[in-house]
Amino acid sequence: MTDSYYGRPILKAPVWKWYIPAYFFTGGLAGASSTLALAAQVTGNRGLRRTALGAAAAGVAVSGPLLVVDLGRPGRFLNMLRVAKPTSPMSVGSWLLAAFVPAAFAAAFSDITGRVPRLGRAAAAGAGALGPVVATYTAVLVADTAIPAWHDAQRELPFVFAGSSAAAAAGAALAFTPVGSAGPARRLAVVGAALEVSASRAMERRLGPVAGPYTDGRAGRLARAAEACTLSGAALAALAGRRRPAAVAAGALLCAGSVLTRFSVVRAGFESAGDPQATVGPQRSGRGSA
Repeated sequence: MTDSYYGRPILKAPVWKWYIPAYFFTGGLAGASSTLALAAQVTGNRGLRRTALGAAAAGVAVSGPLLVVDLGRPGRFLNMLRVAKPTSPMSVGSWLLAAFVPAAFAAAFSDITGRVPRLGRAAAAGAGALGPVVATYTAVLVADTAIPAWHDAQRELPFVFAGSSAAAAAGAALAFTPVGSAGPARRLAVVGAALEVSASRAMERRLGPVAGPYTDGRAGRLARAAEACTLSGAALAALAGRRRPAAVAAGALLCAGSVLTRFSVVRAGFESAGDPQATVGPQRSGRGSA
């Protein structure tokens, strides 16, 4: 028997609302876009650099209010900076954002106004270096819980979020960058989509029965829609991305797929927390195999 007392949930489901998966998306977009901007800066691709810096700044600008809504008031974020705890993903994430956000804004401001170009390039380099961690730290955050669908997926979730963030950054760049400068974004779209889908499927295979929320119910439907949008966007970018209408459509599909991925992961956690078998079954199996 792998049920709980009277079949009641063993774990309390998170109280997160829609703005948390939205925050996961905008943060991932900002992080991956900053890294794309740094690559464009190194290669001298000014058109792509400007678009990517703008996407990073826009992602940060939206992420801030979403995070404040979840915390209740801005002062609570500052309170998290009173202590630095390397073993806490939330503490590390708070300090990471404290460094990343000013750098992303400074880089975008310098690029738009043309002022303090040296400082702008340095800020872009700093934000770009932090970008991969910003894009994936939320996966570590949700995996550092007792919810089976998140905790047991700790190996693959960072790669799922990394691929999804890369696809979103590529999508934003494709939608707003002249096609002549968007070649790296087209390639990033393919790489990001491949990483996200392959990591998601590897996660489902390894989790076994615990992967049920990722494949069934509402979370499963969101995940299938996310994969369809992501793969369609990547294929359209690769095959027809040199034409402006196709590039815009591919960008929209890639960003939609990234949004749906975040909502599917969060929803899977909710459903997993409400399933006593998802909690008790793996524990008893592990105990029996020890």
